[in-house]
Amino acid sequence: MIRPPRISLFAVHAALTLACLSLLSARAAAQGTMPTETSRAVAGGGIAVKGWAGSIDASEAKAGLTIASAKFAAEGKGYHVTTGPASTYWSPANTASGNYTVKATFTEPKYQNLNDHPHPYGIVIAGSDLGTDNASLLYCTAYGNGTFIVRGFGPAPFRLGGRGATANDAVHKATAKGEPVTQEIAVSVKDGKVSCAINGTVVATYDKAEAVGEGKLKSLDGTYGLRFGHNTEVVVSGLALTKN
Repeated sequence: MIRPPRISLFAVHAALTLACLSLLSARAAAQGTMPTETSRAVAGGGIAVKGWAGSIDASEAKAGLTIASAKFAAEGKGYHVTTGPASTYWSPANTASGNYTVKATFTEPKYQNLNDHPHPYGIVIAGSDLGTDNASLLYCTAYGNGTFIVRGFGPAPFRLGGRGATANDAVHKATAKGEPVTQEIAVSVKDGKVSCAINGTVVATYDKAEAVGEGKLKSLDGTYGLRFGHNTEVVVSGLALTKN
């Protein structure tokens, strides 16, 4: 009689462990919590636009990177940004208060040319104590895969809306890796609410109480600027402030 091969307890344990890891990985991917690639310093980095300043996220600084590890340069009447570490840029002269809208157009000339998955970029408002450990700000950013996210620092990170990026038909999708994709992003403050519009469509609106308070923003007034995820190349044009 031919006996079936014995399966050791070790083999069973290994199989169960592999199955659990696969399940956790799938769940993490669905929640947008998969580990990201390492931020890479940009050659010839630094801020080359007079009057502008910048900072990187605390986690990037702990890895030994600085704002000189990313590059912020002029291009025509706009800016050409290459990261590096996730970075925020602003001019102290650019401030907004009351009811206002800050908008700009963001173009990835070659979608995902520096990364293995989509990274966001967009508008910053309500900046306070920027460049310090007490900095607070709010940003709405878009990804070239048709999603967006609204987050802030106060000074610890906080989220508005869902945990991860949210899909919206208004957000443009690149046709393929290496192809261009453009987003027009506008963040507005009006009558106690803050809204983000992408390509002419409002994708999110929040009450002031959701954005301002303990551990969040100090105010909806403040410095406005630009925000970029790590390992991303973007050309920015038409950065402008209008009063609502």
